[in-house]
Amino acid sequence: MSTELFSRPVPSSAIFLPELVYFEPDAMNYPKGQHIYEWAKQQGLEIHMTTSHNQIRDLPGDSELEKYRIAKRTLVVGIRKTLKFETSKPSAEYAIPIATGCMGHCHYCYLQTTMGAKPYIRIYVNMDDILGAAKQYIKEREPEITRFEAACTSDPVGLEHISGSLKQLIEFMGQQKYGRLRFVTKYHHVEPLLDAKHNKHTRFRFSVNADYVIKNFEPGTSKFQERIEAAGKVAHSGYPLGFIIAPIIWHEGWEEGYASLLEQLYKELPVEATKDLTFELIQHRFTKTAKNIIEKRYPKTKLEMDEEKRKYKWGKYGKGKYVYKDEQANALREFITEQIFDKFPDAKIEYFT
Repeated sequence: MSTELFSRPVPSSAIFLPELVYFEPDAMNYPKGQHIYEWAKQQGLEIHMTTSHNQIRDLPGDSELEKYRIAKRTLVVGIRKTLKFETSKPSAEYAIPIATGCMGHCHYCYLQTTMGAKPYIRIYVNMDDILGAAKQYIKEREPEITRFEAACTSDPVGLEHISGSLKQLIEFMGQQKYGRLRFVTKYHHVEPLLDAKHNKHTRFRFSVNADYVIKNFEPGTSKFQERIEAAGKVAHSGYPLGFIIAPIIWHEGWEEGYASLLEQLYKELPVEATKDLTFELIQHRFTKTAKNIIEKRYPKTKLEMDEEKRKYKWGKYGKGKYVYKDEQANALREFITEQIFDKFPDAKIEYFT
């Protein structure tokens, strides 16, 4: 197969269409696996079989960089065998795994590290097993509410036209007295989800940022304007709405950039979108491992990752990451918080980290 396919620029607002699709044989025993197989055939995609969704090797490409770019256009359809959910603080109690991997090319993304040598995209077809595990987690915590984050390892909105899994999950959680769902997206392809029976148990969040950040570090995602228009549609469909401003990046003109972001939200969001609105604020951080991977995969990136300019913040398991020093972090937090409450006085800021 010619690798020239992967060197063509992809429009930022294009819906994801993989070039290669792999199936685990057992995935064909599930209706979702059969559905995706038929979809791939109709699209004329190159289809292969694989023994495991964790063992995709020998992808085309003459260099590591080329192999990486091709992997980001590769879809693997398999079965999620591990049904132990990871914790997902501070966003939720648990991460619910309906997919792994993302088609976007955000330079700063933590998936650069967590997915390591497996940047291809995986969709899991055994949704009944995954939902059954979620039900058990809910039951263990009753009568407390248990929140699940569906976007820890992927952007499920960007895959919904292929999988249908997110709507399935939304409607499942809509029926759970003590279960709630959250996810975040950088994509505007929300139409399949607008008629879901969510019962207001799902908070639909969009990742937004200053123009400088979106233009320089978020290739392969929907434009800011598209995200805001999609947010209006989502609010009109009755979903609780939220925005994640992440990663907040200190750059020349950052105050103007983040003020402009919130001014645009204020001007363009419909009134119903502001009734139950949340914000989550996450400053840019990186590890040494992530820095090495990012510089190899995006050698021309403008992303600032100078350890000398940062503060080392210890995390769990004895590992840490580089965040902004206190003076910068406080300036970012205070300025953006003021802008939010000036424009959206009834909004809730869930955390700054």
